[in-house]
Amino acid sequence: MASDMFYGASPQLFVYAKQLREAMTPAELTLWERLRLNRLHGFRFKAQHPISNFVADFYCHAARLVIELDGSVHDSPDQQEYDANRTFIIEELGIRVIRFRNEDVFDNMEAALATITNYLPL
Repeated sequence: MASDMFYGASPQLFVYAKQLREAMTPAELTLWERLRLNRLHGFRFKAQHPISNFVADFYCHAARLVIELDGSVHDSPDQQEYDANRTFIIEELGIRVIRFRNEDVFDNMEAALATITNYLPL
């Protein structure tokens, strides 16, 4: 069922996710161009997708996979703790989370796509 894709996300989170989609970072836009329209092995990815209390950068429901892109803001100890807790909560829902640095997308997109492919049920 489609509602299972959101894991109880609030209406406010959907509004926030829409705002994030309208202001995606350069790294997110670059990866999105490679994921959108089922371009990666026919899998459908959603950008800025609400899940529970969070907005995932990218989500593939068929693979139960979240992809997060991290810029320098994620380098602070407080943010790293928040990210680890968020990953734990999402993984408790049975969803795998993989993280890339923004630089991975810009400097080695093919390796990032290969890593994502390894998580897809091909």
